[in-house]
Amino acid sequence: MSRTSTIDRVTRESKVHVELDLDGSGRAQVSTGVGFYDHMLASFARHALVDLVVEAEGDLHVDGHHTVEDTAIVLGEAIREALGEKAGVRRFGDATVPLDEALVQAVVDVSGRPFCVHTGEPEGQAYALIGGTPPLYAGSMTRHVFETLAFRAHLALHVRVLSGRDPHHLVEAQFKAFARAFRDAVALDPRETGVPSTKGTL
Repeated sequence: MSRTSTIDRVTRESKVHVELDLDGSGRAQVSTGVGFYDHMLASFARHALVDLVVEAEGDLHVDGHHTVEDTAIVLGEAIREALGEKAGVRRFGDATVPLDEALVQAVVDVSGRPFCVHTGEPEGQAYALIGGTPPLYAGSMTRHVFETLAFRAHLALHVRVLSGRDPHHLVEAQFKAFARAFRDAVALDPRETGVPSTKGTL
């Protein structure tokens, strides 16, 4: 069973191409023009053990918002398509991940019911600008990315920042925690012969 997807999306603000293999080895080829976001997506691929190609071009002369958001839209749609009917998956995943002083818990349910709860970021994180060269990654985008992924991929996603101080660490720990929880949720369970739901569908 192939759990792959290739999706393209073109608007007046961006052009995004995503290739996803849920049963990969963590390989990533990512280029969005927002360096820190590239780092986060590559980290997601590595720790979720998915193979990921992202090629995005956007109106970076405005800022990175549209490119970051639109990439999350397409990645979410690719996840949903690659999961298919979700037969044989474990469905639930839970991970708590540290990064130095930062600690984040993420919980994923491949439920088919989109929902995102995102809590615990320290005051001021939304206003942080992270990265080496413009366009910088705005801290406010992290919640937006997870909300977008949850709604486009049809996931129930809870992300709780338990502690942290450094803006870079706070974001990276969130992406890594999500990756590990997602990896468990979409993993194939050899004991599961159908869709893991009493309804028979997710």
